[in-house]
This record gives sequence, structure tokens and C-alpha cells, in this order.
Amino acid sequence: MSANTASTASVALFGTSADPPTVGHRAVLQGLLELYPLVCTWASENPFKQHGAPLHVRAALLGAVVDELAALHEPGRLQLRQDFSSSRALNSLSEVKKQFPQHQTVMVVGSDLLAQIPSWYAVEQWLPHCQLAVVPRCGWPIQKNDLELLEKLGGKLSRLALLIPESASSTIRRHPNPELVPAPLLPQLVEQNLYGFTAADLPSPCGLP
Repeated sequence: MSANTASTASVALFGTSADPPTVGHRAVLQGLLELYPLVCTWASENPFKQHGAPLHVRAALLGAVVDELAALHEPGRLQLRQDFSSSRALNSLSEVKKQFPQHQTVMVVGSDLLAQIPSWYAVEQWLPHCQLAVVPRCGWPIQKNDLELLEKLGGKLSRLALLIPESASSTIRRHPNPELVPAPLLPQLVEQNLYGFTAADLPSPCGLP
């Protein structure tokens, strides 16, 4: 598995539960923008997880992160594409191909998902037709046997040299920590009473303790 080199006609795809979006999600998107000309992300239902908020809420939160980052880059390079959202990678990739038929599709996944991917729906049908770019996650070392199995299934893998802060959504759901979510999201989380955040988690007004 070698370092990734993005082509000029590639689209990086980052589907995520975003439950809630974390500083890690933001770092992944920022890193992808440095590697790929086009980055598409969406909030999705993960059939292997219990979610803390409805999909439309998580999509809106992820959209706020996208808006903040997109304002720092060329228009259109980072897109929230809920039309690509599906609990099945096969369906998401099918929609992507309709919209970007000339692009190389690069599915971005965290290293925590590598052992899970062989059990995804119809994996043999879609895995050989996209590149799998792996983002290392703290506490989830990349295992050689996971890579070998994915390659046997037709996977073409690369490792992205991104430094992602340790910030699991599951940890936030158990123990709300404002330092682990992007600052622009905090007011929304408090206002909507999401994930246990309260007004006490908001930054103090300038000059006040």
C-alpha cells in the first residue's frame, strides 16, 4: 500500500455518520482538499451503529462544517452531497458515477473500518471499481491481514498521510467535550439540545472568566 497521488480527474468521497461531526472530520476534509481537486461528503446511516441524532440533523451539522471550510477554498471544490447518501456503498458509488462519469472515484475510510468492509453489501461488485484511500485513526493500527483480504476482493488501496486528532464521535456521545467538535457547531448543539451540550460549554464572552 503506497502513498496516494491524486489525478486531476479524481473525486474523493467521504461518507460518514457525522454523529456528531468532530474536529477529526474537519481535519479529514481539510486534508482531502490538499490532495484532491474535488471532495464530496455526506452524512449517512451506518447499519452497524446506533445513531444519536436523526440523519437530517447530522447532515445539517456536517453542512455547517462544509460551509466553513468551503469558504476558504475555490468554489465547488468541497461539496455536501446528501444525494449520494445511502447505507450501502454500492448505491452511493452508483450515484457518484452518474454525476461524475469521467472521474476516478476514491472512497475515503478510516482505518477502523478496514476489518468491516468485507462484510458490506455486494462488496465484490463495487470495490474493484474504486480506489480505497485509508486514513489512519488513533487506536486503530492498519492490519496486514485486513489489507490482504481487501486486495483479494479486488481492492486498490492507498494510505493517506494525514494527521487526524483523536476525536471519536462515540466518545462525544458518552462524554460531551466542546474541544472535540468544530467551534462553529457548538451554538447549534446547545440550541438544539444535542449530544448533551449545554450553554456552559459555549466560550465565555471576551474579557469574562
